[in-house]
Amino acid sequence: MEITLITGATGGLGKAFCDIYAKNGNNLLLVSTSEEKLAKLKTEIEKTYAVSVDFVSADLSSKAECKKVYDYCKNKGYVVTNLINGAGFGDRTDFKDMDIDLQMQMIAVNCSALVYFTRVFINDMIKNNKGRIINVSSLASFVPGPYMCTYHASKAFVLNFSESISHELRKTKVKVLALCPGPFISGFVEKAKNDWTFKKIKPVSAEKIANFAYKKSIKGKRIAIYGFVNKLTAFAPRFFSRKFVASISAKTLKKGD
Repeated sequence: MEITLITGATGGLGKAFCDIYAKNGNNLLLVSTSEEKLAKLKTEIEKTYAVSVDFVSADLSSKAECKKVYDYCKNKGYVVTNLINGAGFGDRTDFKDMDIDLQMQMIAVNCSALVYFTRVFINDMIKNNKGRIINVSSLASFVPGPYMCTYHASKAFVLNFSESISHELRKTKVKVLALCPGPFISGFVEKAKNDWTFKKIKPVSAEKIANFAYKKSIKGKRIAIYGFVNKLTAFAPRFFSRKFVASISAKTLKKGD
């Protein structure tokens, strides 16, 4: 059975992707840490849309847990035709005060799990000569991020990784999209302790971002940046020194910098 696999499925952007892909007739495999939330979401989606929904609870900071998801797919006979690597989180803290274990977990979820799923599911896509992958990066990927250094660096990794794979697959019908949203409404702010940024920049709905990304993915685009101001923000750093860009970025991330 062909499925769309969505990580980080129970909240924010991941949940918005669930609705969009189900609405467009895709069977879903949902991945998140909370089995209770996954079960509830499965019921909600199947009541609303005529699709099949399955789920796996997994902590994607663990390679063994990532492999558990892959093995589950193979044992069930699922063929992943759409992969949405939506799991991820941030942490706004001075680097000297950062919890190193949390930073390593962030790198594992934001980068390592994304690479793992992209790699293990891409062979079937290439074999069948069809497939779409959306890797959720961020507007943060275009600039250094003092006080959110690990997060910004991890999202820059996602952007560069996705663009590179896109080039390698350019002669196939398998397409990889790096989604680079600005602030949107989700649980990210509370977990990342990044309310200062959201006071300065009005967030948009996760549904708008997901719908935008879905359309861009269908068209086979490589990068998707929602909104003119965000596109300008991504482009503008090319005209300024890296030091200046880091200084401006810092002011959006920490009050009084």
